[in-house]
Amino acid sequence: MNIILLGPPGAGKGTQARHLVETRGMIQLSTGDMLREARSSGTEMGKKVAAIMDAGKLVTDEIVIGLIEEKLTTEKGAGFIFDGFPRTLAQADALSALLTKLGQSLHTVIEMRVDDEALVERITARSTCGGCGEVYNDKTKPIPADGKCTNCGKENDFVRRADDNEESLRTRLMEYYKKTSPLIGYYYAKGDLRPVNGLADIKEVRASIAAILG
Repeated sequence: MNIILLGPPGAGKGTQARHLVETRGMIQLSTGDMLREARSSGTEMGKKVAAIMDAGKLVTDEIVIGLIEEKLTTEKGAGFIFDGFPRTLAQADALSALLTKLGQSLHTVIEMRVDDEALVERITARSTCGGCGEVYNDKTKPIPADGKCTNCGKENDFVRRADDNEESLRTRLMEYYKKTSPLIGYYYAKGDLRPVNGLADIKEVRASIAAILG
């Protein structure tokens, strides 16, 4: 089972992907993580990635697809979760071609729908545990009074992303709508799109995704 989690920054894709990894044995493919891993690997591909990133340039789609193909053919699990890829229509076509080449298919695309203003309000109040990535919110899920993460127990290790401020978030949302939102129409036309309310309670979102995946 291969799925795409689609939605703007802060919609909760990472949180839901982590839950699917833990409960279903799926493998999360984050392009950011793959690029960082490749950069430090010392392989020929890794050296190429490092040179491009060090020059401040964008890694080409061909390289990213190459890294994804490597993961799809070497790692074993109950399916893959594509997180942060595809971002454009060209990347969506490239992913489709790769899956066909490998004799695989895309099970579904889960669109985590949000209201922009509510999203900005939620994200600017967000903190995460540095130990396990558990998400907290100043209003809806405050950091425990004893300073210990309710998930892993780590103490006083909560971080707030530097770009989780209103100005940065609105800029990231604009980039998403310009480049990535066309994918919603693309996958809807293919019959793959399944929307969920990304601003619902985390457990409600989990249940909605579970119902889609079966």
